[in-house]
Amino acid sequence: MSAQRDDDAVRRYTEQFGNLLAETGWPRMAGRVFAAILSSVDGRMTAADLSDQLQASPAAVSGAVNYLLQLRLATREREPGTRRDVYVVQDDAWYQTMMSEDQALVRWADSLRKVLDASGEGTAAHRRIRVSLGFIDFIGEEVKGLSERWIKRKAELDAEIDAELDSGL
Repeated sequence: MSAQRDDDAVRRYTEQFGNLLAETGWPRMAGRVFAAILSSVDGRMTAADLSDQLQASPAAVSGAVNYLLQLRLATREREPGTRRDVYVVQDDAWYQTMMSEDQALVRWADSLRKVLDASGEGTAAHRRIRVSLGFIDFIGEEVKGLSERWIKRKAELDAEIDAELDSGL
């Protein structure tokens, strides 16, 4: 037997989560929009839906959506048969975003290697850059291991959720 959705509680907790994201450095409206789409029944909302739910202007929603699109935490799809865009948060949005950050780490490391080569061996700058580069390389290796472990864990989680749905929990 499954629990019934409590839309009022979902909205309240979604707002709290959006504000928590803002407290950790996200733009406030982007946090609220992400939380709203993430917690929506089907993970899809139009700009009008978001404006209504969040009591926000279309311009504020547009800016927030663009931020999420840049981070790859949301995608834009065309609603079939209409001219309206629908914003979607996929189940693996966090994973996809983190893996795209891995590509940024590669680019940062490549750029820092050039700076390192030009910084003058034995200088304080050379040391700082070398330690920074070492950290970025370390994080890159850790991300690869995390990715492999997450793929395995996600398969387990998917099977667990599917079993719950099949049994009617």
